[in-house]
Amino acid sequence: MMSAAPGRGAAALLRGSQRVCLQCTRSATPLRTTTTTPFPTLLSRRTFAAEAAAASPIPEQQQPTQQPPLPKPSPGPSPYHIKSAVILTRPPLLTRLPTPFESSFYLYQKRLNERLVAPFRKDYYFKQDTAHDLEWRIKIKERHGVPAKDIGRYNPRGRMAWNDEVLVGSTASSPETLTENLLKDAEVRVSEDGELIAPEEIVPVEKPMPRRTEADEKNDKTRLDRKLDETLYLVVKNGKTKEWGFPMGQVTTEEALHHTAARALQEAAGVNMNTWIVGRVPVAHRVVEPEWVVESESEPEPAPESEPESESKSKKFVRRGDKIFYLKGRIMAGQADLSGNTQGLTEFRWLTQKEMEKVLPREVWESVKGMVELR
Repeated sequence: MMSAAPGRGAAALLRGSQRVCLQCTRSATPLRTTTTTPFPTLLSRRTFAAEAAAASPIPEQQQPTQQPPLPKPSPGPSPYHIKSAVILTRPPLLTRLPTPFESSFYLYQKRLNERLVAPFRKDYYFKQDTAHDLEWRIKIKERHGVPAKDIGRYNPRGRMAWNDEVLVGSTASSPETLTENLLKDAEVRVSEDGELIAPEEIVPVEKPMPRRTEADEKNDKTRLDRKLDETLYLVVKNGKTKEWGFPMGQVTTEEALHHTAARALQEAAGVNMNTWIVGRVPVAHRVVEPEWVVESESEPEPAPESEPESESKSKKFVRRGDKIFYLKGRIMAGQADLSGNTQGLTEFRWLTQKEMEKVLPREVWESVKGMVELR
């Protein structure tokens, strides 16, 4: 009998009894019972704080008042012009010449490497008693038994192999000496028939073109084939102000900065150049403040019994300022042509960093010097 009690209790819960306890019957809060669950559910419940807040009215002085809308400022003319300029560059075409210390260091490293590598086996490359073998023996004798062509008179296998340092003032590591030795070693001394060629019949090897061009000799700053180991920058001269600067144009409402820079470059230097704007983000900027004038408007003379009022002053600008954003560009081919420019430009030059610093106005140079390459 005791074991059946829990079963009857569970069955009563599953049948969904509608009986309510005595405490819930005496409660003033209305209850709702369902046939699907034996537990009563509250229809609504309000806390005492909510009832007290609803009962107490809000005083009129504490009620929120609607603020009037703030007056919108009238859109006046901007005191600045937004402009976009392009810094057109030609990158270096040659590596710079090494310093004397760098040349000596490189030659010293070559000599160390020659001491560490395996000995040169000529039998692997030249067949015995052939024209190439005969020419090899002639040239190795001129180099005092040194297989390498660009380490000077130094034998890494001899008893003086320890003496591999370059002395101060030696020309063995200079680029001119190395070039001369390589050109002399490249001359053919033996014909294809295995016969020696007379010294007067030896054909010299053509030398490479010099690093200094004709434009460098004439100091022609309008040509692009000058200063091949440095970066060149295009600067133009304004006919009115007689100042040097970069091609520049005013930004319209329908253009982005890089579009304005490309258009300004075409209007200033023509279309005979293959150029491209590097990115869409400015690399430098400059602000030219507008010119202001203070105007005083005096009120009509007051009556004798009234006190004089102070004059009201207004500030107006007579010339708008400029906010100039500089974008970087590259030239791949072509040349600048100012014959049909619409900006009143009279001259152009391709200048290096040091040359550009001397001709640009100080405020312009201070704005762009942070993005100029060191060479």
